[in-house]
Amino acid sequence: MRRSYRGIPINTSENTHETVFDLIKGDPSKTIVDVPAGGGAFVQRLKDHGFENVWAFDIENLLEIEHDPFVQGDMTETFPLASESCDVVVCIDGIEHVSRQCDFISEVNRVLKIGGEVVISTPNISSLRSRWRWFWTGHHHKCGAPLDEAHPSPLHHVGMISFPEIRYLLHTHGFRISEVTTNRVKAISWVYALLLPVAYLSTRRVYRRAGRKEGTVEVNREILKTVFSKDVLFGETLIVKATKEADAPQDAGSPAAI
Repeated sequence: MRRSYRGIPINTSENTHETVFDLIKGDPSKTIVDVPAGGGAFVQRLKDHGFENVWAFDIENLLEIEHDPFVQGDMTETFPLASESCDVVVCIDGIEHVSRQCDFISEVNRVLKIGGEVVISTPNISSLRSRWRWFWTGHHHKCGAPLDEAHPSPLHHVGMISFPEIRYLLHTHGFRISEVTTNRVKAISWVYALLLPVAYLSTRRVYRRAGRKEGTVEVNREILKTVFSKDVLFGETLIVKATKEADAPQDAGSPAAI
């Protein structure tokens, strides 16, 4: 069944929009950028809750609502937005569609104000269910078969990303993660709890060895704790919220002002 909000298609898993909204709701004067905006379902949700400064951003205008402003741009190129001009950037199921994810996070850093927030959702390949599928097929859940290389598309999942990888991207680009959650835990996911003891002992052993060798004991301990949280182990979609720190690096560039 196709999901929608007020008739506008929602191209993500059930309850993802609602969970992301709960992470950013509050001051309606915030300037929020939704990238990729798609048909505009999340933009409309924000507007319905009193947010007035909402920017829809995508590679082309696919909005099914009357909305202005719309920003046309590529997630991996310089955003057509001024530096430190936004309070929140929302990326719902978009980061797995781009290969140059470092460039995307760098641009998110640039356009956010100090203390600004980014919320990213992506298929949870760190879940036990997805890892089990990878073990048997070489493909993660939500990307269960080879991509159609004869017809490359922006809709393809070319950059499936795990929690440790997304944490690395954020923490090396001036952000600190403040919350990790999920949209829902499906009943079938609990079956994979049988794998938990082996997965935990194996991962802990590897993390400890690497931590002693690389001097990252504390960091690895933090990551291990999150990776083996309920939401990451069993959640369908990984949802991460992070804040731009005061000493975040700034990339050079001369983007057009909003």
